[in-house]
Amino acid sequence: MNIQSTAAKDAETPFDRQRLDRLMEEAGIDLLLATSKHNVQYLLGGYRYIFFHAMDAIGHSRYLPVLVYEKGRPDRAAYIGNKMEGMEQQVNPFWTPAVKTTCWGSVDAAQEAIAHIKALGRHGARIGIEPSFLPSDAWLALTTGLDDASFVDATGILERLRSVKTAAELDLLRRASELITDSMLAVFSGHGEGAGKAELVDALRREETGRGLQFEYCLITIGSSHNRAVSPQSWQRGEVLSLDSGGNYRGYIGDLCRMGVLGEPDSELEDLLAEVDAVQQAAFSKIRAGATGTQVIAHAEKTRKSLPNATCNDFFAHGMGLISHEAPFLMTNHPVAYDGVDADRPLEAGMVISVETTMLHPRRGFIKLEDTVAVTGNGHELIGDRGRNWNRGQA
Repeated sequence: MNIQSTAAKDAETPFDRQRLDRLMEEAGIDLLLATSKHNVQYLLGGYRYIFFHAMDAIGHSRYLPVLVYEKGRPDRAAYIGNKMEGMEQQVNPFWTPAVKTTCWGSVDAAQEAIAHIKALGRHGARIGIEPSFLPSDAWLALTTGLDDASFVDATGILERLRSVKTAAELDLLRRASELITDSMLAVFSGHGEGAGKAELVDALRREETGRGLQFEYCLITIGSSHNRAVSPQSWQRGEVLSLDSGGNYRGYIGDLCRMGVLGEPDSELEDLLAEVDAVQQAAFSKIRAGATGTQVIAHAEKTRKSLPNATCNDFFAHGMGLISHEAPFLMTNHPVAYDGVDADRPLEAGMVISVETTMLHPRRGFIKLEDTVAVTGNGHELIGDRGRNWNRGQA
């Protein structure tokens, strides 16, 4: 299936075209080839093909969606997808003037992209790609078929394009966070002594799925252990339970951690969670448009170091959205291996940050709060702001 149509040069796009054009101009990029599912989804205005939502492999190859965008020319954009996506096009047409749903594998998709670029007459173009999301066979086809082009890494400009969320995106992130919080609270209150890690994770999966989330993961600890993997360990009276989970709502990730205890928390547990929250609150107090990540982190770190259990505590902040670590990138290799290139850039209204403080207490175990925070013009909005104290297990 190969659908072609004409469109005005100022055709409406579901993303901020002026921002993308400016980012491409600054990077010296003429054409963009987006090949990651999350960036293709973003550029298509929220669409992700359901058949490949949770997988890529098919036969001897893999699904490779491609969106081709020429700087300043949305009327020459193309979407290249799987053969079955022709039915999606018939029901809800994609915005791109060219739609080529002819592919089964990665090489097919690359060849369609080559044909489209040649038809544009952009010989010797400087083409932005996503190297981490471009299979080697597709890359070989592109470099062979477009031997007069030069290729550069466009991952950074796509991250920066997505960094400021629209009102609709913020609504999706709110929904994801609220549903994860509801799911965690249901698991805490619905389980008691003897509940095993596997049982608790399965219960959280059911709660999230039943609320319309796509379950992504659950990192879980019980008692004095700091091991977050599923194991035969079970919850016993007086022990803490941490649930750190990511759930996907229409492509957007909620990522929160909440704490439970079986029985009533003693004074030591109350004090320990209060220490963790004090670091969180210190970070929140500095989050606003115009502030920098460096200022947020410095204030949180100053508070952390002043607390009785400073040597047991760790603070981290990272961007959130379509993926769990995206711009703004605020910290270097802590713990995820990327550079904090945005630490000294002013935060912008609409950015979303995950703020997390973890205590690895030698006797009482893994105690953590992770919160999702939206940057606003005059401060911040805490998303999913419930269950941040000790949640009781079933008596």
